[in-house]
Amino acid sequence: MQIRGNTLRKIINGLEAGDWSAKELVTAYANQAKEKQVVTHAFIDVHEEAALVAANESDQRRARGESRSRFDGVPIAIKDNLMVAGHRATAGSAILKDYIAPYDATVVKRLKQDGGIVLGKTNMDEFAMGSSTETSYHGPSKNPWDIERIPGGSSGGSVVAVAEGSAPAALGSDTGGSVRQPAALCGVVGLKPTYGRVSRYGLMAMASSLDQIGPVTRTVDDAALLLREIEGRDLNDSTSLEIKNEWRLPDSLSTSIKGLRIGLPKEYFVSGMEPGVETAVRATADRLTELGAELKEIELPHSKHALAVYYVLMPCEVSANLARYDGIRFGLRESGDSLEDTYCRSRGSGFGREVRRRIMIGTYALSSGYYDAYYLQAMKVRRLIANDFARAFSDVDCILTPTTPTVAWKLGEMSDDPLSMYLQDIYTVSVNVAGLPAITFPSGLSEGLPVGAQLIGRQFDEKTILGAAHTYEIAEGGFDRFLPPEIN
Repeated sequence: MQIRGNTLRKIINGLEAGDWSAKELVTAYANQAKEKQVVTHAFIDVHEEAALVAANESDQRRARGESRSRFDGVPIAIKDNLMVAGHRATAGSAILKDYIAPYDATVVKRLKQDGGIVLGKTNMDEFAMGSSTETSYHGPSKNPWDIERIPGGSSGGSVVAVAEGSAPAALGSDTGGSVRQPAALCGVVGLKPTYGRVSRYGLMAMASSLDQIGPVTRTVDDAALLLREIEGRDLNDSTSLEIKNEWRLPDSLSTSIKGLRIGLPKEYFVSGMEPGVETAVRATADRLTELGAELKEIELPHSKHALAVYYVLMPCEVSANLARYDGIRFGLRESGDSLEDTYCRSRGSGFGREVRRRIMIGTYALSSGYYDAYYLQAMKVRRLIANDFARAFSDVDCILTPTTPTVAWKLGEMSDDPLSMYLQDIYTVSVNVAGLPAITFPSGLSEGLPVGAQLIGRQFDEKTILGAAHTYEIAEGGFDRFLPPEIN
């Protein structure tokens, strides 16, 4: 069967119409995943055997007229820092290379309860620390538009799987842009929900006040479908919230943006952005105007500090969250002459260079004498950044920005230059710092490579940014032109 470019909506409709079975879908996508794996390395593990068992059960339910939901029989790829019971969960790290998850993450459990099928676990930067998927213990993933280039990160494997057609949709995690940045670089849709909209239970924590799980899809409509499936209160995650009626997504996204007020922050259109990226995003702004939106220049004066705030707060939380990987309770153990020596050996050999770098930065910033100067100061500026967005949203309904300052760069180009790598997150981190929702969608090409535009919304107002992005997508005739070339 033909699966290239398929959307979630098309797959769901095809299952309901009997155009294909769940078994046929899983077989086709598993074969595609294995075929592309040797080239782009989107997956760490393909769960073909377990997925086929689940597919047979789904087909039997459907034959009896007992489908659990419209997602019954739909294969989904899962980032490898999310727990899938009975399967490896490595987070792209040597320290967990043989760890088997004992339970399902809440988002996985919800998909399974509705008949969704886990196709496999996707590659990622180690513990989600990176912007290129090059820090993975399992080796880098590659951009399907040009396999000599990075796909972005840290959810690079999930994005590659969707972009190349190895999965119709995937879940990733977004701490500072880890869903949106790779989605932009590979020409797909990536959604970072409001902090608290989706349970983080079963997600290996990187920075707990910033992490959020989000969909990677081919279309905006698909992103809304998948968000509806995974959102909602979870007693296992005290930061998750009940979805109020005013926050709920409509069954059909809006196809009109007449009168929608869209802000363009002047701080985001400055030197350092590639000309081709700026051209594509400004063209998107013009197109939204043609469709009825009203553009307004706004100011987010403290956004210039967002990257510095993020790279203080995130390592501080990393240093605390990764303390549990000690070589004693689970994961890699390198026995030493003493307990401290065992800790040092296990963590020294189990963690990669970037993870060690962030642990050390965070430990330093939290240490006696430096806490006030770094962590406390960063928390104060975090509030100022959130206040800037609150003021802006009194004048506009959503905010349009670039997602990345450049297109995908060459593999290895920034591996020894962490500061340049961190600067790739300059347009995405403020969203996480402020706990806001944001979506990236394809807006054009530069040098033959995808460019993404980002829409930022008020807290829990995903329906506005999804509706605006969907309206743009429909007006542009869909995103089919952003299918990467076939790679053999």
